[in-house]
Amino acid sequence: MKRLMNMFKRKPDPKQKLRDWQRKLRQECRKIEHQIRDIEREERKVKKDIKDSAKRNDMATAKGLAREIVSSRRIVKRLYENKAHLNSISMHLGETVGTAITVGNISKSTEVMKLVIILMKAPDLAVTMQEFSKELTKAGVIGEFVSDAVDDTLNSEDMEEDIEEEVEKVLTAVAGDTAAKLPEAVRKGKINVPAQKVKTSREEETIAEGVDDEEELEEVRAPFAKVRS
Repeated sequence: MKRLMNMFKRKPDPKQKLRDWQRKLRQECRKIEHQIRDIEREERKVKKDIKDSAKRNDMATAKGLAREIVSSRRIVKRLYENKAHLNSISMHLGETVGTAITVGNISKSTEVMKLVIILMKAPDLAVTMQEFSKELTKAGVIGEFVSDAVDDTLNSEDMEEDIEEEVEKVLTAVAGDTAAKLPEAVRKGKINVPAQKVKTSREEETIAEGVDDEEELEEVRAPFAKVRS
């Protein structure tokens, strides 16, 4: 009886499977696009806060905000990379299923496997891609793999140097004219001084020490942290 049931059991339609997979991938792409828009919207607000801080001669706060922009831009870059990987998976799945329909059997795709492993390293996609990989493994598109197959080791020292360089570029781009008029110690964020007490001459040495605006900086950082979480 069981054998008879199996004979009449309908085999999964590969075209329908492909449509289901590609629909899931498009949904993840739309989520990424939404994240990117949120981050870029917050960046525009933070740029205004950097300009306001520079006008108050509070370069310590401005520099902290610039670091937030640098970090957020790096996140946006990774999100674009993740979206590109998702689109590549969709394309390779189309090719794999198309070939399977022609030859009558499905073959494993090493390209899909590599991309799935990479996306499993992305925090926002890890759970989704783990479930997706199970479906693809069951369908015979990819084989079993070890999750730590991709080396994602980074040199934190080099990254820190790169960040500082990018922070200076952001400050120059956003508040260059205002910052250029400030004494070097203020410009580098070592001390803060009230706007009315700053001399435009670079030779002025008597600079009143300002207050710590860490509390204000945390208030501005909050929306960025919410978007990236």
